[in-house]
Amino acid sequence: MKLSGKINLKSFVDFVNTAYFGSFVLFACLIISLIIANSSIAESFQSLLEYSVGFESGSVHLKYSIENWVNDGLMAVFFLLVGLEIKRELVEGELSSFKKAALPILSAVGGAVVPAFIYLFLNYNQDTVHGWGIPMATDIAFALTVISLLGKSVPASLKIFLAALAIVDDLIAILVIALFYSTELNFTYLLYAAAILALLVAFNRLKITNLFFYLIPGIFVWYFVHHSGIHATIAGVLIAFTIPTNETAEESPLERLEHFLTKPVNYFIVPVFALINTNITYQEGMLGGLTTPLGLGIIAGLLIGKVVGIVATCYIATKAKIASLPEQANWRQMIGVGLLGGIGFTMSIFVSLLSFEDAAHINEAKFSILIASITAGIIGYVVLKRSKAKS
Repeated sequence: MKLSGKINLKSFVDFVNTAYFGSFVLFACLIISLIIANSSIAESFQSLLEYSVGFESGSVHLKYSIENWVNDGLMAVFFLLVGLEIKRELVEGELSSFKKAALPILSAVGGAVVPAFIYLFLNYNQDTVHGWGIPMATDIAFALTVISLLGKSVPASLKIFLAALAIVDDLIAILVIALFYSTELNFTYLLYAAAILALLVAFNRLKITNLFFYLIPGIFVWYFVHHSGIHATIAGVLIAFTIPTNETAEESPLERLEHFLTKPVNYFIVPVFALINTNITYQEGMLGGLTTPLGLGIIAGLLIGKVVGIVATCYIATKAKIASLPEQANWRQMIGVGLLGGIGFTMSIFVSLLSFEDAAHINEAKFSILIASITAGIIGYVVLKRSKAKS
């Protein structure tokens, strides 16, 4: 029995150290959130989320609800990690040259534009039209977990392509949030943030590698961006792009920070975001909401728009000799990857919170995202599982 216990403990530790564990925790928090929202403690849980934490004085305002701290504070750390991943890929990864980057960049653009147009078409002249950014997003964690579960059933090049595509997709989402989902701008705070960012760029140019020189001023960047009218999470990306990196095998400050943040973000920040924001209370008529312009726009955007946008762009790019398919991949597998791109979940829910103030619209959007993401993941998995790589 002791030996069995040791083996089970070792197996659990090994599982915790895999890429699957973060998605397992995220999925568990999703289920817990749904259970809480439809139980007798739903109101108590909501009251807890609305409880204010922090301090404020005449000139400093840092007192917000727990929900705001998660969505504006912890998610800024999430976007810091996303920014680090984007910069690393641009400098030394799959986006570092035109030949490598062409297909994932073009596919990500197609996979963002087509869903947005589908949503806009279905919500034209509706009060929900502002949610067009919701189906543009891909949840990189869930998408990569699903394709990783396929093991050697799909070529490694396809996993790399999906990772690069999802990273570019995140960059597009960040730009959309910054340009279209920000409130009125306070240029004084923007000027303060820009001055500190200029200082961080100077630190980079001076080859300062101590991360404290970037992270401590970065807290002030977050504060000023948060009060400027631009969503606070954008600060995370801006700070990430100032962190030094290199093209050598030696670990750079950027890579050190990325490694440090990966587990806290995947095991804590994203699951907590899901726990707080999935929070869908089932109400009579909710299934009917899937056929409203809002519900249809999200579901059609994620399930149809994503795969059509990604695959059609790939087809045009390969026929025009701009790029070629990932090594050993075929078109059926590309359709499967396009479907996995329709797993919007975390990013889509985040954009829905920025899109609407009406709680009913937010609830309907989150339910539609959940249904579309689960469906896209299952169908994408089946398509990839049944496809065969080129010999």
